[in-house]
Amino acid sequence: QVQLLESGGGLVQAGGSLRLSCALSGRTFSQYTMGWFRQAPGKELDFVAAIKRYGGSTLYADSVKGRFTISRDNAKSTVYLQMNSLMPEDTAVYYCAAGMGLITSTLGDGAAYDWWGQGTRVAVSS
Repeated sequence: QVQLLESGGGLVQAGGSLRLSCALSGRTFSQYTMGWFRQAPGKELDFVAAIKRYGGSTLYADSVKGRFTISRDNAKSTVYLQMNSLMPEDTAVYYCAAGMGLITSTLGDGAAYDWWGQGTRVAVSS
């Protein structure tokens, strides 16, 4: 059983930064592709970023390219999302997800991930 625990959310002013963390337990972290998704109030779940196992390849949603950076520390079983130049439209609950065997074309598909965290709330004020 995989467990994912996110942390690092909070309230920040527009233009500010936050770093989200997601720790995986219960399985070998390095075997999993990790993704970040977000859900704004009243909206659908959206893909944010993903990083393949061993950190060799990353993918970003167009809306966050150049502002967000996904990284992983396999020794700490943790994936990070560094969020810079935050905008009010980044306000959402952010979820991390873990999956095995994902190919590049499925990195942005939530249905391809097997395990999900409980979410951490990010609010950006204007």
